[in-house]
Amino acid sequence: GGGDIVTVDQYDDFELELEWKAKAGSNSGIMYLANENNGASYFSAPEYQIYGDNDLTSTSNTSSGGLYALYAPMNKKLNAVGEVNHARIVHCAGNVEHWVNGVMVLRAKIGSVDWNRRVAASKFNAWADFGTVKKGHIVLQDHGNDVWFRSIKIREIPASQRWRFSSESVQLFNGYNMDGWSAYLNNDGKMDQVWSVADGIISCVGKPAGYIYTDRAYQNFVLEVDWRWDPVTKKGGNSGVLFRQVGEHKVWPKSIEAQLQSGSAGDFWCIGEFPMKTDPDRTRGRNTKHMEMNENEVGQWNHYEIHCIGGDVVLMVNGKVVNTASDCAEVPGPICLQSEGTPIQFRNIRIHELPGTTQ
Repeated sequence: GGGDIVTVDQYDDFELELEWKAKAGSNSGIMYLANENNGASYFSAPEYQIYGDNDLTSTSNTSSGGLYALYAPMNKKLNAVGEVNHARIVHCAGNVEHWVNGVMVLRAKIGSVDWNRRVAASKFNAWADFGTVKKGHIVLQDHGNDVWFRSIKIREIPASQRWRFSSESVQLFNGYNMDGWSAYLNNDGKMDQVWSVADGIISCVGKPAGYIYTDRAYQNFVLEVDWRWDPVTKKGGNSGVLFRQVGEHKVWPKSIEAQLQSGSAGDFWCIGEFPMKTDPDRTRGRNTKHMEMNENEVGQWNHYEIHCIGGDVVLMVNGKVVNTASDCAEVPGPICLQSEGTPIQFRNIRIHELPGTTQ
């Protein structure tokens, strides 16, 4: 082999994504927070393991997606040996996430009691620098085997966004099933007939009308969710994110709706006379239009960010504030995603809880 390749720049808080494939039995890894002050990168750097493994769901801590020899990947599904897999690594203020093909397979906190216990029981205990580097290089490991990498991208996480990856930030969708969610659907519809999961994506067929909702209730939070309309048909339609939902389940329950209808994402709908104030110049009946349209083309992914803090709500579409409300009733309620006539997909559903009532 030609040896490891190491980035010129160093990174502290980042999201790293790449694609890789390996021959059967080939060994490699992605190391991060690396320095070479005392020799090879592995003396300091945690490693996202890469291995040409015929066991596509292995939970060994030395299998692909694992934090090598420390944390095992859970609920992963590799593509067949020789096919391309997608890796994602997030590091922010010591919080680490490893993702495989759109599913988060492990989470760890560098320097935590659990981390220190695992390191003490491993070979890394003899390496003084291991896991101590705050800002370091990214390394693609050469183990003398055939491994390929492509589409390598990194995004540095600014201080203003670190809350998204703190220990208080949790995934509402685990990437592989609907645990933590229940459904209400018209016509006695069944959840598994309307909602399905594949490749880290929730897909909704759109009929019958209804919604899935979190088993927990949230009052003060920042919610993030990606959505897109069917990328094959490219047919836009109607859906929405409901929050602070109270009262009986029905179509539609008393709540605030952050609209997802194509062309109108970022609108508010006040459902069931939910107490809230919006700009009267943009309000007609229960609907408050967004300040501007900021959606991507139908079939492409969009990103919603919903800030619900006290009586104030802010809606952001693809990073831009498009609507605000004030004097909203401060009550806890589940997060709901609507089925409303047209196929739609969701992914990366993350919530950061803020002080206030949570049930």
